[in-house]
Amino acid sequence: MEIDPFIFRLSIFILSIFIGYYVVWSVTPSLHTPLMSVTNAISSVIIVGAIIASLSSSENAVFTSSSIYGFLAIILAAVNIFGGFLVTQRMLAMYKKKKKDK
Repeated sequence: MEIDPFIFRLSIFILSIFIGYYVVWSVTPSLHTPLMSVTNAISSVIIVGAIIASLSSSENAVFTSSSIYGFLAIILAAVNIFGGFLVTQRMLAMYKKKKKDK
């Protein structure tokens, strides 16, 4: 009996969601900032790949599937990067010493 490739890939995707959830939520707060920095670096690589995908159309049409998916990947990765910077900045602010009022 042969397993459908779609079902096989879907099960791997669902397992990766659960593993990712438990890995991210088990990170201590002191390791959260370096983890966000690595995530931002990965997202910047995704943006480069999305730009290449959106410009790789061999047709003269403007709206091809690769350009639409590439544009969506650029938008989502940019939101992830800027959100990651905001979270990292907030986490670093938690470790700064507060000034005492005189």
